[in-house]
Amino acid sequence: MSLKTNSKCAQCRRAGEKLMLKGEKCLGPKCPMSKRSYPPGMHGPNQKHAKISNYGKQLREKQKVKRMYGILEKQFSNYVIEASKKVGDTGKHLISSLESRLDNVVYRMGLGKSRISARQIVSHGHIMVNGKKLDVPSARVKVGDVVALREGAKNKKEFQGILEKLAKVEAPVWLGLDAKVASAKVLNTPTAENPMFNAKVIIEFYSR
Repeated sequence: MSLKTNSKCAQCRRAGEKLMLKGEKCLGPKCPMSKRSYPPGMHGPNQKHAKISNYGKQLREKQKVKRMYGILEKQFSNYVIEASKKVGDTGKHLISSLESRLDNVVYRMGLGKSRISARQIVSHGHIMVNGKKLDVPSARVKVGDVVALREGAKNKKEFQGILEKLAKVEAPVWLGLDAKVASAKVLNTPTAENPMFNAKVIIEFYSR
């Protein structure tokens, strides 16, 4: 099933954990994971306790990350190939590539309640990078880049109260957020301090 047609809540249930695909709703009492933490489908409850092979664990981890970042297989495998060609920890290189995506940076800034909404914000032309509009969600930022909400977008209904909201955001250490002007500077190589996935397991999957 494609990313477009697959239910966001079903994706979380299939992964067995909250992937924050609906932002704040995932933390509320209405989150389906709170009541049905087993996989979707008629056999879901029984699958909860089923034994999973090593291959199955690797596959599940890979699928989970693809859903988290909203990436299709071809693009994701390219990230893995790229990371494998670099010197050093391949897992860290993979995480860096994912976190460097423009839609992820917009999400980390707090402009989007989820990566999905952040991707729409970028696609609709509301984001500037180094003073120029950039509407490619998969574009990757580098150290020194400044990502900002376009001035004209601040007056749109969807961004009402955005400056007050950003003032409460705890951005990652590699991102210098200036809530007063809705912009952020990439201070260091993007990474995830406490990733929700095991990059090493994913690398092992593609190395089979």
